Amino acid sequence: MAGRLDGMVAVITGAASGIGRASALRFLQEGARVVAADLNEATAADMLQAAAAAGHGDRVRFQRTDVTDEAQIDAAVQRALSAFGRLDCVFNNAGIAGAFGPITHIDAQEWDYTFSVLVRAVFLGMKHGVRVLKAQGSGGAIINTASIAGLCGGDAPQAYSAAKAAVINLTRAVAVELAPSRIRVNAICPGAILTPLIHRGSPEAAAEMLRTLQPWPEHGTPEDIAAAAAFLASQDARFITGEALVVDGGLTAMGSGVARAMNQEGAMFAAAGIDRGTTGLESSIRALD
Repeated sequence: MAGRLDGMVAVITGAASGIGRASALRFLQEGARVVAADLNEATAADMLQAAAAAGHGDRVRFQRTDVTDEAQIDAAVQRALSAFGRLDCVFNNAGIAGAFGPITHIDAQEWDYTFSVLVRAVFLGMKHGVRVLKAQGSGGAIINTASIAGLCGGDAPQAYSAAKAAVINLTRAVAVELAPSRIRVNAICPGAILTPLIHRGSPEAAAEMLRTLQPWPEHGTPEDIAAAAAFLASQDARFITGEALVVDGGLTAMGSGVARAMNQEGAMFAAAGIDRGTTGLESSIRALD
């Protein structure tokens, strides 16, 4: 049976871990060919092994990519053309938890790095992906990972929340710009999703904590977001653009502050630093004066 994405070519950033990994595997399962772009070569090797074990090894290519570097984003897009001959979808998914701490103690460079990964990278992915999609003249899809943290306050550290709000607004602005070219631009706003960025090696404890945050009785998984991304990439979503699709088990409908519910508020303001997530780069924590 043919998949919804048969014949499509997608570039997925942050594809070696969490939502990106699940999305790369889902796109492959649905028949797409995928350029998996990620900074972390170790986790990428594991993802490629999983793709090969599922019989998809010939339809995936890994491109080591620092998403803050414009030349490397362009190289990932060009890899799609050289490996598979075309481009149909760019999923700007790579992310980190980013800078945290009291507003008085957040380092400006760490704030900038957070926005570089979470917003600049989305801009770059759209810039270089859209150049190819427009040249091909057959439309396409752009998907950006935002967050429910971009929809309201209290759900994440300040820099992360502000960056994700920027992604949502940028998505809407570019969707209007590109609609005449039949290029759809949408964002996904995940809620409490059990990823390595969240569980940090303790998935059982994190799963129980996440499950209690929302009305839905099960925690969200990377596969839940991958399913939404596959839908938005497909022709089933051909009349959907400029949307921020919330996938959160009813969490935003409930209207609670996740940071408070997760008891992060105290920890968030007890120190300052930057959390670089699963990039393989070192995170840092500084005691407050």
